[in-house]
Amino acid sequence: MQEINGTGIATMLSEKILAAAFTRAVKHGTLTMRTAEGRDFTFGDDSGPDVAIRFTDAAAQMALCLHPELKLGELFVEGRLVIERGTILDLLQLLLQDIHGELDELPLKRLRRIRNWMMRRAENDAARSKRNVAHHYDLDGRLYALFLDSDRQYSCAYFDHPNVSLEEAQLAKKRHIAAKLMVNRGHSVLDIGSGWGGMGLYLAQVAGAGMVRGITLSEEQLEASRRRAAAAGLLDRVRFELEDYRSTTGSFDRIVSVGMFEHVGPPSYDEYFQTCRSLLKADGVMLLHTIGRSGTPYPTNPWITKYIFPGGHLPVLSEMMPAIERAGLIVTDVEILRLHYAYTLQAWRERFLAHRAEVLKLYDERFCRMWECYLAMSESAFRWQDAVVFQVQLARRNDVVPLTRAYMAEREAALKEAEGMELKRSA
Repeated sequence: MQEINGTGIATMLSEKILAAAFTRAVKHGTLTMRTAEGRDFTFGDDSGPDVAIRFTDAAAQMALCLHPELKLGELFVEGRLVIERGTILDLLQLLLQDIHGELDELPLKRLRRIRNWMMRRAENDAARSKRNVAHHYDLDGRLYALFLDSDRQYSCAYFDHPNVSLEEAQLAKKRHIAAKLMVNRGHSVLDIGSGWGGMGLYLAQVAGAGMVRGITLSEEQLEASRRRAAAAGLLDRVRFELEDYRSTTGSFDRIVSVGMFEHVGPPSYDEYFQTCRSLLKADGVMLLHTIGRSGTPYPTNPWITKYIFPGGHLPVLSEMMPAIERAGLIVTDVEILRLHYAYTLQAWRERFLAHRAEVLKLYDERFCRMWECYLAMSESAFRWQDAVVFQVQLARRNDVVPLTRAYMAEREAALKEAEGMELKRSA
């Protein structure tokens, strides 16, 4: 009888673990797995997506067993988990569409939870925050131009009617936020995490804000924002600064923060909301737009945290609300956008893949795989897991926001009319 050594036992064990896990996960569609030893396994019911994967080495199989959330992305990027039929998004759909939860049904789950909890304790101080932002947002600006809309809105769009384009949905997002902020002419606005400047410029050009101060930790975004403000002739009303929110001083009628809170981290929530309260006037309004989760508190996907957004964390409302209450802020409205970000990410992913050859000229094959994986993982989180977007409206007093939501639709209609007038002026 042929002797089976330790490596052979580990290989057979990994095959059994993966087969058991894929049997539980894949109910609809077809997944074909070829192991490093050349053995084929098929899972599913022959409907839906048809995906074939192949492991190039036995160590890759065991790695996926021990830490699937981290290793799925790593093995795909490294070319050790080869998708021979279908796409990485198709694979994620097969694994997630029927369990509607986390891809973490393999051994050592409790140990990974403990390790991830310990990693969350590191506070994102100013220096760490700037490094984390630079890791993602200070990439070559030409990359973002290839897949974002023309305004470079790098956050969830708002699909307010069917068949809307990405550009229209991103404009609708700015309109929706501006309506909730109730910006009036002459108001001062602080934009925390101002990105490429689109939100701040909209509040000045369309909503009529008297002064907008946008702050960012990205040098690339800062330079682009200042160029845009100059080109629009708004340098007297819109200023962008390289600044951490903890260093901001002044008093503002309105505060807006879009797609920034995900980088704050739970240890800094109290400081964040206390700072916002101190900067907001007594009759002011704040709108916080952030990715979050509708389930229970749980660390962000470790592959995303390691390679894409270091220091990031997706909050649940139960993590945010105590810090809001302790800061003395009042929650005046909460809206939860569900599939809006899935549609946004689908558009980004399709545009990215359409321009993949151009991305390859900027970076390399590994980067292209990494970003395809990032966009696919993010889209799958909003389609088949519990990722959502929270829009939380805050105030210091309970009488500064109208009693009903009717004002939102009225203001959106007025803003849409103002957009048309601004378009005519700039033509």
